[in-house]
Amino acid sequence: MGCRIPLRSKSSFPWVGFRLVTLCANHIMTDIRPSHIPPMSLLGRMLTRFADCVLAALCLVLFSPLFVYCYILVYREFGHHVIFKQERIGRGGFPFYIYKFRTMEEGAEKDGPQLCEGPHTDSRVSATGRFLRAHHLDELPQLWNVFIGDMAFVGPRPERSYFIEQIILHNPRYTELYAVRPGVTSYATLYNGYTDTMDKMLMRLELDLYYLEHRSVWLNLKILWLTFYRIVQGQVF
Repeated sequence: MGCRIPLRSKSSFPWVGFRLVTLCANHIMTDIRPSHIPPMSLLGRMLTRFADCVLAALCLVLFSPLFVYCYILVYREFGHHVIFKQERIGRGGFPFYIYKFRTMEEGAEKDGPQLCEGPHTDSRVSATGRFLRAHHLDELPQLWNVFIGDMAFVGPRPERSYFIEQIILHNPRYTELYAVRPGVTSYATLYNGYTDTMDKMLMRLELDLYYLEHRSVWLNLKILWLTFYRIVQGQVF
């Protein structure tokens, strides 16, 4: 038997009205094709993918000095394995490797997968790692993920299968996120912060589902602009 919990009101999250989440642990949905979520038009999907590819290529060139700067910072602290890769679940439920600048020592998860408590509170994060995470510079290598088509600039953040299995026990609608490419940034990223608890993961899922139901080229542009603006302003999110 499921339970119903109220989420925050419209004033708590821009663009989101009051909703109810049904948490159910009695079954796991296997059909990853959501029947009630209106898809973005074919033209919109084509424009989004074309723009993602072109913008990722431009950013890889324009931000190359920043890549070198971050590479040197990480290399000076760790000395090797500057780029960190981790398996995540993407579009269609298929795994792919996500790339980041290393922010933790190797073996940080020797006892199993763990959630990061945030760049300033997790003791596993290095001094350089805290700086990179605070300014989202550790995510720069994901431009390559966007360029090759594993990810988009905007979409639900990809998760590891270990945590997906736990989320699905609470809310089987998680599999609906497999309908789109995961993103470098998302609506949930802007308003949910670091997902260091299961409650935050479930809140992130609700925001991701809202995005799926309302996604459009215009909404993607708004999310991209807000992400860029907050990073430039030095805001923590």
